[in-house]
Amino acid sequence: MIKGTPELLAERREEIVNVCEKLYKTMSFKEITLKEIGKAAPFSRPTIYNYFQSKEEIFLALFEREYDRWSDALAAILNEHDVLSPEGLSEAIAESLANREQLLKLLSMNNYDMEANSRLERLTSFKRAYGKSIQLLRELLKKFCPETTDAEIQKIVYVFLPFMFGVYPYAAVTEKQKAAMKEAGVDYASRSIYEITYDCLIRLLGSRQRGEKEMK
Repeated sequence: MIKGTPELLAERREEIVNVCEKLYKTMSFKEITLKEIGKAAPFSRPTIYNYFQSKEEIFLALFEREYDRWSDALAAILNEHDVLSPEGLSEAIAESLANREQLLKLLSMNNYDMEANSRLERLTSFKRAYGKSIQLLRELLKKFCPETTDAEIQKIVYVFLPFMFGVYPYAAVTEKQKAAMKEAGVDYASRSIYEITYDCLIRLLGSRQRGEKEMK
């Protein structure tokens, strides 16, 4: 039984997630262990088990926080604009993701391991944050693309969400990877998260507009 006020418990959980986030800047998911997190945390490793039962749960909490932060950015777009063109909406969403590089990095990992090794209550909390971002994307499309049907919005969202899983590996290419592609004769052009995301969105929204014109 964990003792303390809800505020203190939340603060402790946040400290553990912060340690994981800091380690993740210089280490891979595989390299980070509960032992490594315990070394860097301001309290003992056994204490961590009072809050998280596995490193996957800690990463899932970090993942959840990243979705919450992205949702805040999407909500700001929704609330701060009365009208946005397809280009303007694509720019705004692309910028929101360019500022959430860690979210995209986590998305490019094996999410199945994180989810499979987390308790149901932790996974449910994560899914709420994930679901909120999906709902905000739908609201953005409904508000700024008012002629788009619910069925079209569903198609756009379910093309864009899988797309997000592959953005980070294409944008965050190491010098070693670049050298290997050069040696292999791979035609590679460096593109930023913003550029890749904008191109995807403007084509999705542009395809919708072309479809409307063809119907007319």
